[in-house]
Amino acid sequence: MEIRIKKLSENAVMPRRSSASAAGADLCALLDAPIEIEPGATVFIHTGIAAEIPEGFAGFVFARSGLASKAGLAPANKVGVVDSDYRGEIMVALHNHSNAPVTVSGGDRIAQLVILPVIMVDYVEVEELSGTERGAGGFGSTGK
Repeated sequence: MEIRIKKLSENAVMPRRSSASAAGADLCALLDAPIEIEPGATVFIHTGIAAEIPEGFAGFVFARSGLASKAGLAPANKVGVVDSDYRGEIMVALHNHSNAPVTVSGGDRIAQLVILPVIMVDYVEVEELSGTERGAGGFGSTGK
């Protein structure tokens, strides 16, 4: 499958997988100058790219494990969703979970994009739901 990518800036970096079997393609920051993200702060980072994702699929923007575990930077919304009908720039809201400022520079790999199939469903209001053994048992209700 091919995903059509439009570079919105000549300096934008095309998404790319770090290995042949990587599920995600790295998204890179498009910045004129390095920026410092203070502890507890969230900054919207441009990627300079837009994508044409086929109907029946969506792009999911996940944290890069190394960046999250070593620098404390991860998408603020945990997982971003790029719908198949969206043609605007893919942005990443990076949040600094660490106790120290972190600098992001242009070209830095800041997140990863995974393309996954999406089942389109209709939501129907009903008076009752079918019963199960678990029922309405929520957080921690199934054991330790």
